[in-house]
Amino acid sequence: MCGIVGYIGDKKAYPILIKGLSRLEYRGYDSAGIALLENVDKINLYKRKGKVQDLVDFIGDESTVGNVGIGHTRWATHGPPNDTNAHPHYSGNSRIALVHNGIIENYDTIKEALIKKGHTFTSDTDTEVLVHLIEDIQENGGVSLEEAIRIALNEVHGAYAIVVISKDEPDKIIGAKKSSPLVVGLGEDEYYFASDATPIVEYTKNVVYLEDQQIAIVDRKNGLRIISTSNKEVSPYVQELEMELEVLEKGGYDHFMLKEIYEQPRAIKDSLRGRLNAKEGWVSLGGIKDYEDQIAKANRIIIIACGTSWHAGLVGEYYIEDLARIPVEVEYASEFRYRNPIIRKDDVVIAISQSGETADTIAALNMAKEQGATILGIVNVVGSTISRITDAGTYTHAGPEIGVASTKAFTTQVSLLAMMALMIGKKRGTIEDERFQRLIEEMEMLPTKLEGLIEKSNEFCITIAEKYKDASNALFLGRGNNFPIALEGALKLKEISYIHAEGYPAAEMKHGPIALIDEEMPIFVIATQGANYEKVVSNIQEVKARKGKVIAIITKGDTTVKELADDYIKIPDADDFVVPILATIPFQLMSYHIAVMRNCNVDQPRNLAKSVTVE
Repeated sequence: MCGIVGYIGDKKAYPILIKGLSRLEYRGYDSAGIALLENVDKINLYKRKGKVQDLVDFIGDESTVGNVGIGHTRWATHGPPNDTNAHPHYSGNSRIALVHNGIIENYDTIKEALIKKGHTFTSDTDTEVLVHLIEDIQENGGVSLEEAIRIALNEVHGAYAIVVISKDEPDKIIGAKKSSPLVVGLGEDEYYFASDATPIVEYTKNVVYLEDQQIAIVDRKNGLRIISTSNKEVSPYVQELEMELEVLEKGGYDHFMLKEIYEQPRAIKDSLRGRLNAKEGWVSLGGIKDYEDQIAKANRIIIIACGTSWHAGLVGEYYIEDLARIPVEVEYASEFRYRNPIIRKDDVVIAISQSGETADTIAALNMAKEQGATILGIVNVVGSTISRITDAGTYTHAGPEIGVASTKAFTTQVSLLAMMALMIGKKRGTIEDERFQRLIEEMEMLPTKLEGLIEKSNEFCITIAEKYKDASNALFLGRGNNFPIALEGALKLKEISYIHAEGYPAAEMKHGPIALIDEEMPIFVIATQGANYEKVVSNIQEVKARKGKVIAIITKGDTTVKELADDYIKIPDADDFVVPILATIPFQLMSYHIAVMRNCNVDQPRNLAKSVTVE
């Protein structure tokens, strides 16, 4: 979850590292630090609790000389956020500096052995143990830095992405990975390391995504060489980045989250492009086309995901079971692998992840693969681990999502699942031609409807946010395929505004949560006209009878709920099939404006990070 950046070349490393850390700050912002190799006798190491700007202020006029350096922005695992636990970490002799993303699970055993050998530790981190282990191996084995790293990595258990520099080999920088992402950028006589491509795209389009248990050795004279931890040479596979620099900037918006909410019409249009054509009457997902028959014949589809992606999977369950008539189970990836699940060879397992690096999801996928299931991925980041380990998959094409609270990633995930359900249903003959055509027309109109909805509803959401910004608790209610949207709405509110919120199926409210309702409790309800409309109206009346405050998402032209609700936001008239995507928008906007009014850090909520690369 932490962010790593490294540089070696002819440029001054400091500004590259600081800019890179700022781009990676969505991965963690508890503390930050850099190490600069000034010369063969000096590594200048600076680190500070807080954000990257706090680090810059702390460095001030201190020396930032050096063409080789590493940097880190932290999401704390071992040890609280403070100056001492911040990365980089020195070896005991201060000749090696290391940054690390991941968890070394057997660090305590290694630490105990090193203490017996005379090593002294200053931090609470597992990372400091790893750099001491590398030092110990190098000193006692008389081996090179790269060999000491290779041996050390064979002794540790867990996840890691590391980048290492040493006074003894000042023309070298070394990175390695297992279960945490690391990418190498190839420039003109210069090289970059980073947790993802965002710090690299400004300087080069050519990158190498390291695979698990690979070590990248960069030497000023000899360039890039990759070996495995078993000491086998690996040929680098160079890919070209498609990302553009401008998508990483706020573009005039106050926050990345607001920018990304407004980007959803474009993101969904990009997700649909070349995959759905209403005029010609077809849906085709090229990335999984070769597996279309296997999916259509599947005994069961298992969707594994975490957080917001899990909510998208729940919507997908409604879509696939309705249109394709295949049983679907949606599982938390973090629980799936630990309950000894039954997985058969005729099952299809679909992993959903914005980053494609979610550790729990990757672990669950690997288990499913070992048991013979077909494994597919829905991810946003090209070249990510999930995109490489799955049999096939499809990209959302949402573009980089910097705000920690997911917005456009979610709606593009739901859009892809909708297309998948349509494609499979058509293949299996379980959807009538007339309905198929109507639904793909609805999908094709989504970007246009979303554009109008965002513009028209934003002011309403500001007004509603002002009324309910001081609430302590909130309920979100929905039925059918809108129930997962209630869950997602509650998650958005709690993660960026710190208001406790829960999502419930509307009919379940009377089986417990109704006890919470009073005059201070806002109840957000998806009450669009459709199959469950009358039932939802009854649920709203139950709330009103207990003096709860109802904020309803209604269909344009509705009068019944409009009369009942204390506040309402209209969405365009649409088929139930696409309402989940439309209904998501007001919840995103309301959560955003409430968080801003509460002076919360919208893009970097406390205790959270964007890409959860630890279990």
